[in-house]
Amino acid sequence: MDEHQPVLLYDGICHLCNGLVRFVIRWDRKKTIRFASLQSDRGQSFLKDREMPTDDFDTLVYIKEGKYYVRSTAVLEVLKDMGGFWRVVYILIILPICLRDPVYRLVARLRYRLFGKSDQCTIPAPEIRERFLDV
Repeated sequence: MDEHQPVLLYDGICHLCNGLVRFVIRWDRKKTIRFASLQSDRGQSFLKDREMPTDDFDTLVYIKEGKYYVRSTAVLEVLKDMGGFWRVVYILIILPICLRDPVYRLVARLRYRLFGKSDQCTIPAPEIRERFLDV
């Protein structure tokens, strides 16, 4: 895969995060977004390279074109890059981070209670495995 393709780092044991990954796989028309769990060696390497905390698994990280985005901005950038109708949701970027990120943090704090978690990271199906950097 092209090293310049965007990468979404997510909590590999979180059911909500895994649901987001399945959603992106389904709707990413260009099929360019790749994935790595934050807990994986590849995810940890991405975080270390960008001097980000390696033990904070409640933050989605989206890396593209040499820049990285976190929390609500990461979600909005992913939706924009997926294309189609989802691009329209990017309009929410006009809301200041001080309004968007508290909502993100609340969901992140409650995600295991509301959606559950696994004991281990999900293994992707063979037909989509090439989009995952940590398998």
